[in-house]
Amino acid sequence: MISHPTRNDLKSNAKKVSIELLNARLADAIDLALITKQAHWNVKGPHFIAIHEMLDGFRKDLDEHVDTIAERVAQLGGAALGTSQVVVEASKLKPYPTDISKTKDHIAALIDRYADAAKSVRTAIDETGEAGDADTADIFTAYSRTLDKSLWVLEAHIQESE
Repeated sequence: MISHPTRNDLKSNAKKVSIELLNARLADAIDLALITKQAHWNVKGPHFIAIHEMLDGFRKDLDEHVDTIAERVAQLGGAALGTSQVVVEASKLKPYPTDISKTKDHIAALIDRYADAAKSVRTAIDETGEAGDADTADIFTAYSRTLDKSLWVLEAHIQESE
């Protein structure tokens, strides 16, 4: 772990825990942003334009959280690890299928990955809170709310009222 001098008075163990979790979730967030764009480019079906535009909004939201997460690593004296090589190695998300085009297939694949990302982020909220870094836990909480909202919207596309 690269460490840069900082006068941030968070305890060194809390910084270490947070930097590791931030970089782990950063890899997932970058991967999820790329996955979202993959679906955006390739979705086909009767609701194409609605899904296409919705996914652009999801990507914009993800990019904002990616930046906030990476900047928090730097604030704590660490190095944000966001290269494609790191993301390939570090992301915990399942690889996204590149041989699908139907809306229902993309929605199902996205639901799986958004749910997995949200679960990991909720764990990170608890772990950074327990380590004593309320600010990082707050960053993860904001990200969790965004993921949960996106997941809700995706799931609503496959649910029908009875």
